Amino acid sequence: MSILVIGADHLGDIAVNLKSMGCHSLTHLKGRKNIGKRKLKIPEGTDLVLIMTDYVDHNIARSIRDTAKELFVPVVFSKRSWAYLSQKLKMVKGLS
Repeated sequence: MSILVIGADHLGDIAVNLKSMGCHSLTHLKGRKNIGKRKLKIPEGTDLVLIMTDYVDHNIARSIRDTAKELFVPVVFSKRSWAYLSQKLKMVKGLS
């Protein structure tokens, strides 16, 4: 599974935990206001978009969500907490 993470300046153990759950490719964009529109593209082959809600600009989150919807890529909104995130990911097919 390939995951695009938007938000959070540092992923810490979240990246390690995602890989242990079957994520073979992880792309991370910080999601602050200063990232350009060019960097907001969802990479080809992305299976899931994960938006860290407490560390992302609202306009960036909205733009990514709309783009993912057009591409039929599921989006998960989560706090930057592994306990919270793991609960959200259990609802997504392919991760447990």
